[in-house]
Amino acid sequence: MARVLISMPERFLDEIDNVAAGENRSRSELIREALRTYMHKNRVRNTVLANENAEKLAALLD
Repeated sequence: MARVLISMPERFLDEIDNVAAGENRSRSELIREALRTYMHKNRVRNTVLANENAEKLAALLD
């Protein structure tokens, strides 16, 4: 597995560690899940926007 070095404020890292500890999992696991969730939401949003644009275009062409 590849490693990535990121920078963030110490306070934010403390919050991440608290959430991870409360859920009994590692910091890395929590961050991976957060990124998967973000990417999924981004794909859904882009699909919705593409569908809305296609509908607008279809309406203009009618």
